[in-house]
Amino acid sequence: MTPASSTSVRRPAGPRPEYPRPQFRRERWLSLNGTWRFQRDPSDSGLERGLLGADFAETIVVPFAPESELSGIGDPDFCEAVWYAREIAVPDEWPADGRVLLHCQAIDHDATVWLDGREVGRHRGGHTSFTLDLTDALAGRRTGTLTIRARDSRDAPQPRGKQSTHYANSGCHYTRTTGIWQPVWLEWVPASHLARPRITPDVARGEFELDVPVRHGRRGMTVRALLLDEPAAPAAASPIDADEAPADASMTPRLRLRVPADRVRLWEPGAPHLYGVRFELRGPDGALVDALDSYAGLRSIAIDGQRVLINGRPVFQRLVLDQGYWPDGLMTAPSEAALVADIELGLAAGFNGARVHQKIAEERYLYHADRLGYLVWGEFADWGASGAGPAGDNQRPTPTWIAQWVEAVERDYSHPSIVGWCPLNETHQFIHDRFTVLDDVTTALFLATKGIDRTRPVIDASGYSHRVAATDVWDSHDYSQDPEVFADRMAGLERGEPFANTGANSGEARPGAPDYSLPYADQPYFCSEFGGIWWVPPHLRGDGDDGWGYGDRVADEEEWYARAAGLTRVLDQNPLMFGYCWTQLTDVFGEQNGIYRFDRSAKLDPDRVRAIFDHPAAYEDS
Repeated sequence: MTPASSTSVRRPAGPRPEYPRPQFRRERWLSLNGTWRFQRDPSDSGLERGLLGADFAETIVVPFAPESELSGIGDPDFCEAVWYAREIAVPDEWPADGRVLLHCQAIDHDATVWLDGREVGRHRGGHTSFTLDLTDALAGRRTGTLTIRARDSRDAPQPRGKQSTHYANSGCHYTRTTGIWQPVWLEWVPASHLARPRITPDVARGEFELDVPVRHGRRGMTVRALLLDEPAAPAAASPIDADEAPADASMTPRLRLRVPADRVRLWEPGAPHLYGVRFELRGPDGALVDALDSYAGLRSIAIDGQRVLINGRPVFQRLVLDQGYWPDGLMTAPSEAALVADIELGLAAGFNGARVHQKIAEERYLYHADRLGYLVWGEFADWGASGAGPAGDNQRPTPTWIAQWVEAVERDYSHPSIVGWCPLNETHQFIHDRFTVLDDVTTALFLATKGIDRTRPVIDASGYSHRVAATDVWDSHDYSQDPEVFADRMAGLERGEPFANTGANSGEARPGAPDYSLPYADQPYFCSEFGGIWWVPPHLRGDGDDGWGYGDRVADEEEWYARAAGLTRVLDQNPLMFGYCWTQLTDVFGEQNGIYRFDRSAKLDPDRVRAIFDHPAAYEDS
């Protein structure tokens, strides 16, 4: 039972070298990002053809998908499967009496992992993380060949978000992401060790409730949590308060960690205080067995009638839609700085948060949102689950939608920046042969989320079909470009008849089709997609296609400011509207409706943009 030691910290080089999981930090880890051997498998016949153990013809830079430029491949064509291989070497300073874990933050879509030809595990889910134990396969050795096959069918139903099922980008469907697209790393843990804690803030009591799973615990062990003075340097800080609980193989100890009254500081936009937390597993003799460092924010979210309250007060949620794509990395941020920049660009434009749209944000993005006080709605890459999305009739929802979403909520539960969950987006219940199945999936996702998380609001589906009568939040998507028309559509909220997406107003009505949504029941309401103004500065326009946006392209920059201000005032001057989400932060390929260009350079006056969105809201006076 050897505890972690600060002397074992390695400073990895190569792409994306930072530790991928800041809220669950260990000291003994080794990045596997960098050059891997690579083989395309266009028809997914590689296992039959003997690719396992074969020499691969190419190399690729992980964690960038082969469709991206940063991978060194840059091939956007379809490929049913891809293979990766590289040698791994467990560092000599890692003790031999522990376990060696492989962490994969995201592999799209169905991954199988072998070590020296021995299968060590599988995972399905292109946006969710998984961990495999390599110890038994290593069998006492410190080296081996790691092989990963990723299968990503064009036609199979799967949560794919905005990935196009056509060869080229089309509309708001973008270049695909296949295979490894987030960091991969090794980590050493003791034989008995801590798993990811769940941190639940309790503002009323000035406490944190902590659920701390123990793997392979032994009788007499205890789990201890220490609150640290200074989150920026937890290793040098002294404990403020502590609690402990017994741990064994069948338990997840629950602890309550009190913040002394004179140290209570809340986490909120503009003042995102974070407490450093250290978790320890100690043996029967009190010796340290395992330790990990984390952090927590003390904040509450509550629903009060039609209001969503943060720390007991109405905070107007000025959100921006962030697609999370980059020209050279696609869904993978090219660097740590790029993740930070997107949050800072949102803040500079006057927003206090984002819908990270149709993808599950990587953990370092959420860490920076926690650190910078940026509100986030956690969202799933479900688009098309109703059969009306990019894969058409093939995109029927299956149990994997539920399994993958549960993985995401469990992983990201402890981030204070997440203020709501959105498992589905723009589902359409007008197709009769899917009506019952999609209703069941919608209900299952909602209930599963509520079962995991009792502290945050959950919206059953963003826009279109609200099929769960008890959904915490109602919303709509409306890209009307005339502020007067937009105001008329939003005026019904005061009468208890808010604007709802229907087949009639979306142009998708079918004879005899059911209504999209159940009746509104006075839930908190916001317009979670609006704006999307089409604007390409004249000096950036080409001779041919200048992309698209919603409505007619504005004639000049002045018209953009006038239209944006007119649309936004409709929402932020409505005292019953708890927030909005503007489309969108950046242009994405041919979608030319961002505040910034796709490369994150400016295309509008930042001061004038901020004046539009960082505007006093009537809701905050309610």
